[in-house]
Amino acid sequence: MGIFRRFKIGFGMARRSGRVLRAHPKLLVFPLVGGISGIAFLVTLFGSLFLADSLLEGGSVVYVALFAAYLVETFIASFFTAALVAATRTVFEGGEPSIRGALATAWERKLPILIWSVIAATVGVLIRMIESQDNFVAQIIAGIFAVAWSVMTYFVVPVIVFRDPSAVEMLKESGRTFKDTWGESLGAMGAIDIITVLLAIVAVALGGLTFVATAGLGAVQLLATVLIGGTALIFALLLGKTLSGIAKTALYVYTTDSAAPEHFEDMDFSTVGGTDSASTGRFTGGNGRI
Repeated sequence: MGIFRRFKIGFGMARRSGRVLRAHPKLLVFPLVGGISGIAFLVTLFGSLFLADSLLEGGSVVYVALFAAYLVETFIASFFTAALVAATRTVFEGGEPSIRGALATAWERKLPILIWSVIAATVGVLIRMIESQDNFVAQIIAGIFAVAWSVMTYFVVPVIVFRDPSAVEMLKESGRTFKDTWGESLGAMGAIDIITVLLAIVAVALGGLTFVATAGLGAVQLLATVLIGGTALIFALLLGKTLSGIAKTALYVYTTDSAAPEHFEDMDFSTVGGTDSASTGRFTGGNGRI
């Protein structure tokens, strides 16, 4: 299948992910709570280290703190992403997602999520150690490795939710799924990123207009600007994270199941991954529309 058609399918998936979110806006709760929890942890961790700055004299302690930050941040982000994936799976099956039920499903996967978090934190620290070298070549190598790692682990959370795999299996299946759907994945990510950036620009504009409209009001001017512009910016980021989780789940379902999920029935996914259902029998459904 042509590269542009694969990108176009990805754009179509992003649009239908918006359809899912409009029908079930409660899905925004998962990245919201995850984001708040992650920020609270980072503030606590690095605030403590800042107050006890004597601990930072040893370079090894910095990396220990960095590992702890990566570990907990990855666990929090993956946990709430897993809940989002679980809720999205319920929608795809025609059900009504439950916040409590999705969180319970994520909690059932806490061990593989923890294992994944340890792996991700270890790799993250190694990349930072390479980047810290006063060597341009080392920094290039670290950048290439970081991109490759992000690609290979793109579908790790859906794999954990759907398969409850071992550490090796989660990495292998995630990498294999991205290899099969790289064009559609990039198309969906690109479309969602464009939407997020445009909404962020609107948020900044709203903040600017508020600042101008409340000129001369002192503290009220700053407070109103932060509240309106900041709220709009947070919404843009939450929307992007939620749409990404929905699209990622849909892509994973497309590569593993044989039926179109709810809200995606009018989409031709018979050639997702560059395969043809007529020859492989893996994919069915769709009417040729994107």
